[in-house]
Amino acid sequence: MNKIFFILSFLMGAVVLASNYLVQFPIKYYGLEEILTYGAFSYPIAFLITDLANRSFGKIVARKIVYIGFAIGISFTLLFSTNFTDLISIRIAIGSGTAFLVAQLLDVQIFDKLRKKEWFVAPLTSSLIGSTIDTFIFFSISFYGTGIPWITLSLGDLSVKIFVALMMLIPFRLLLKTLKPV
Repeated sequence: MNKIFFILSFLMGAVVLASNYLVQFPIKYYGLEEILTYGAFSYPIAFLITDLANRSFGKIVARKIVYIGFAIGISFTLLFSTNFTDLISIRIAIGSGTAFLVAQLLDVQIFDKLRKKEWFVAPLTSSLIGSTIDTFIFFSISFYGTGIPWITLSLGDLSVKIFVALMMLIPFRLLLKTLKPV
């Protein structure tokens, strides 16, 4: 378990770092620059990691992975992708950390309550609710009052997160066979 625990914790940190960096770049194709950033595609992987940890090791270990992933992700974000002379960059770091902790810890609780249901109910429900909470908290803290179209960006972001959450059911189901449920 220790090896898998550290791998999942590291992956969680990497997802947070990548998402914090990628959210700064709107997609400039097909008129999507006002409604979507690249971060929407990487962040839902965090819910997959949390849900796999929760299913395999229980909610206490899943919470530890969230905390360690948070520490790794925010530390690297502050070191490598936060421009301390740019207020929006600082707000992204604060918004990301706040949204991540609230949404991931909520995901752990919801998943745990639904774990005995059909295999897809817990990961899908917890990811959808967590993604919605995460999106609202992140975009409001990061971009409210900046002139950036944060409401349309958040709706576009949430749409992609919902789509990716559905797609993450595939690796979740496949990886269930390699990890033993609690």
